Amino acid sequence: MLGTAFDNNKPIFLQIKDRVEDQIVNGQLKVDDQVPSTTQLVQFYKINHATVSKGMNLLVESGVIYKKRGVGMFVAEGAKEKLIQKRKDSFLDEYVLPMMQEADKLGISEQELTIFMNQVKGRDNHEA
Repeated sequence: MLGTAFDNNKPIFLQIKDRVEDQIVNGQLKVDDQVPSTTQLVQFYKINHATVSKGMNLLVESGVIYKKRGVGMFVAEGAKEKLIQKRKDSFLDEYVLPMMQEADKLGISEQELTIFMNQVKGRDNHEA
């Protein structure tokens, strides 16, 4: 499980959902792997059962995990791909579109943007 600290600016149930999604996206949880139970998450994070249930139910409703009555919750087929696509769409809306709009205001060409991105990549590679 991931760290126990929570961000005070975001509801905890959404952070629980996000943490399980992160485990699926990064491959810690694979198709048909059992997801930690609500009780396990309550004990680990020391938070209210209803809070954990609310986050987990969002994952069930979105088809990322499924329940087997009396057995537990499991990662659904295609969950990783669904989450990656959702994050790509979000990345486009939250980062790429605003960047392109700002670049347009500043008269930065696509070629210049590519150069900027390559410079940043080069910096990241040298810091690693």
